[in-house]
Amino acid sequence: MKLLFVADPLEAFKTYKDTTYAMMREAAARGHELLACEPRDLLWERGGRVSARMRDIRLTEDAHDWFSERATPTLALADVGAVLMRKDPPFDNEFFYATHLLQQAEREGAAVFNRPAALRDHPEKLAILEWPELIGPTLVTRDAHAIRRFHAEHQDIILKPLDGMGGMGIFRVGPDGLNLGSIIETLNREGAQTVMVQRYLQEIVEGDKRILIIGGEAVPYSLARIPQGSEIRGNLAAGGKGVAQPLSARDREIAETLGPTLAARGLLLAGVDVIGDSMTEINVTSPTCFQEIAQQTGFDVAKMFVDALEAALRA
Repeated sequence: MKLLFVADPLEAFKTYKDTTYAMMREAAARGHELLACEPRDLLWERGGRVSARMRDIRLTEDAHDWFSERATPTLALADVGAVLMRKDPPFDNEFFYATHLLQQAEREGAAVFNRPAALRDHPEKLAILEWPELIGPTLVTRDAHAIRRFHAEHQDIILKPLDGMGGMGIFRVGPDGLNLGSIIETLNREGAQTVMVQRYLQEIVEGDKRILIIGGEAVPYSLARIPQGSEIRGNLAAGGKGVAQPLSARDREIAETLGPTLAARGLLLAGVDVIGDSMTEINVTSPTCFQEIAQQTGFDVAKMFVDALEAALRA
């Protein structure tokens, strides 16, 4: 079967930790053919179908020169076995437009994972609002006065933009309110941009846990991303240390609550972030941590994913 990965440039992959690479490696081991393109390669013209000039790749054993490729003609997405949308955030206008092209490809018969409409319907910060019983005190607003009121009530808060990734743009303000006004101005831009504000969760010192849900089922281990030094962010991109650990009872409760719903909506893979007992985000664009969990526990996350992909294609 031909599998098309819509992703960032292959040359930028860090194969020792990249989740998309882990998916490719498992798929290739099963005999699937690997194709790749970037969102900018997608095109549609009246009278035709959504297509792309794809890179037909073969994996090598060289960690640096990790793939070889051969020329391939432009192909319609509906003519490959499955399309995996693995473009990293941010979810900007170009990502949004790409989901519409991918949805048109679905109409033409392509099998796309995660489903494009589901990607649009589940912005990673805001998707948690559907399950208020699973989250801590949270405010979403453009109103600077509402942010100040929230701080007065909760004293120790986190502020973050809705379009950030990897911990980008996250601020903590303690009881003294130091720099709150400046931070509001930076994130809120005089009411032009919506901000998410959450009560600071002390359990972050034990890690920001990434729980992977594949085909509605939880991977039995999370990756706790533990802040280092004076950093408040556990994100690996912000220098956090990843420690794999078995799911807690609360982790399982959260995964079992979300899993069937997310799967039914066409989200084959989701990464749920949990601090302590509170869910903080639902990542659906290109969730990661496959390799870190596999390396530390021996549990083959990529195998579970490709099993779920193949099952979804048979359904």
